[in-house]
Amino acid sequence: MMKTAIQTDLQSALAVHQLLAEDATLHAQLEELAGWCLNALRQGGKILFAGNGGSFADAQHLAAEFVSRLQFDRAPLPSVALATNSSCMSAIGNDYGYDQIFARELRALAGAEDVFIPITTSGNSLNILAAVDVAQELAIRTMGFTGESGGKLAAVCPCLRVPSSRTERIQESHILLGHILCGLVEHAYFKGETP
Repeated sequence: MMKTAIQTDLQSALAVHQLLAEDATLHAQLEELAGWCLNALRQGGKILFAGNGGSFADAQHLAAEFVSRLQFDRAPLPSVALATNSSCMSAIGNDYGYDQIFARELRALAGAEDVFIPITTSGNSLNILAAVDVAQELAIRTMGFTGESGGKLAAVCPCLRVPSSRTERIQESHILLGHILCGLVEHAYFKGETP
């Protein structure tokens, strides 16, 4: 019984990854996002991430890949996962509402040369949508990571849509896409080449 469940889940993950491998539109979007990030970093900007729950962990994970390293030893690249300062997050949540935890911090930390990458499996997280509103007001380039429907996020910014409605498949794919993004950027930034 468990063996069948394991095989089924692995086949499900492989099927989603195969769809990603065949999606030329998503590839073009990922290449565009890498270009945005590269330009931002060359202009003294930074890469900003935000997400809730598992996507909050993904935001921290991907910011860490930029700041630390991914494929080779190199200088750190500036990247921040919003709301990781728990005092700031709880103060904003208490004083302005949970839907403002990313938006208010984004307004405080972001500049027009930055790139904002909101992560939401549903595309409907109110605090992500509020942050995207602020990013647009500040003219910050924004591209979301979301699931196949794109939710409300897809109506307000371009999105890398994982072709699945299952949260775990979407989150697994977000990390894969984020690793590809970081690899593209660090190779281009430090070596002037693609990996």
